[in-house]
Amino acid sequence: MKFIHTSDWQIGMTRAFLSQEAAARYSQARIDAIRHLGQLAREHGAQFMVVAGDVFESNQLSAQTLSRCLDALNSVPVPVFLLPGNHDPLDASSIFRSKTFREQARGHLIVVSDSNPIPVPGLVNVEVVGAPWFSKRPATDLCTQALKTLESAPGLTRILVGHGQVDSLAPDQGQPGVVSQAVLEQALADRRVDYVALGDRHSLTEVGNSGRLCYSGTPLVTDFDEVAPNQALLVELDADDCQLTPLDTGIWVFLAEQRHINGPEDLAAFAHWLEDIRGKECSVLKVGFTGSINLALAAELDALLEDQSHLFASLKRRERTTDLAVVPDELDDNAIALSGYAEATWKALLAQSAVDETASDALRLMYRLAGGAAGTHGGRGA
Repeated sequence: MKFIHTSDWQIGMTRAFLSQEAAARYSQARIDAIRHLGQLAREHGAQFMVVAGDVFESNQLSAQTLSRCLDALNSVPVPVFLLPGNHDPLDASSIFRSKTFREQARGHLIVVSDSNPIPVPGLVNVEVVGAPWFSKRPATDLCTQALKTLESAPGLTRILVGHGQVDSLAPDQGQPGVVSQAVLEQALADRRVDYVALGDRHSLTEVGNSGRLCYSGTPLVTDFDEVAPNQALLVELDADDCQLTPLDTGIWVFLAEQRHINGPEDLAAFAHWLEDIRGKECSVLKVGFTGSINLALAAELDALLEDQSHLFASLKRRERTTDLAVVPDELDDNAIALSGYAEATWKALLAQSAVDETASDALRLMYRLAGGAAGTHGGRGA
């Protein structure tokens, strides 16, 4: 038996650091990932798919976004089990209860609305048991609750689909909704369930040593700290074995980079690093800088970031980790010709720049406007 384990689609997610143009492409990529998952199911002979929570970013989506998502879901060639999670709980305002969902979702889309075992269409003796969320803050461990009345059933293969942080990975184990890893492992050992498909953690993560308890991660990266995103899991189960195969599902990349710049060679190395990145239109970068440079190099760095920002989905200076001292020198003075009020302003900013970051920024801008950046930028490209 083969199936695909995926989670945390969060259809409708927005990222504030993306431009309007990039945000539209990013939103479409999340929906395209659904179609790609359908293609992977066909290619690998998967017989069904489980989405372990957070199908949608929230229960308030535009009709257009929901309809486009359902159009993609309707194209998936196998049954798809959709588990409500903390972003899209099965409450009174649930998107799964909406008129659009009820009218447009085809019969192979199965919303897991309780913890009663659900037979997998087309398969004999295979069931999905879910632990859906009914609110954003459950008062209990929903997976443990789903397992309480579940008895071992020889001859049946069961998949438990849950959402939330297991206690071994949770930053706050005191939260009532934290999932007990020990309970899950005992259910696997008792063969009450044969695999536990978890969601909520956006990084592909195997929990414990059973090889049957996993987070699939998100099919499209959502943040800079995720490990092995852009994946889903192909799960192959038989009586005695479970094989897990990661499947690539997305091409967007989020990178947090730190660069040390003290001279032109460091800036040139950074420029080459940017140039070598493939798929810039789907790459989101935040870069922090440390070191000490003069105004000419600072202006060249500003010009480089400005030029390259048009190529990337997002390219931002990482202010929190930037500690780049800009120290004007004689070469900066010689690079521009000023007189009168402009010269007086230049000298005043020079005096303040050592202790005033705003003055330093103004000095860099003035240097560029006065023509200093043009010379250095042209020199870098030569």
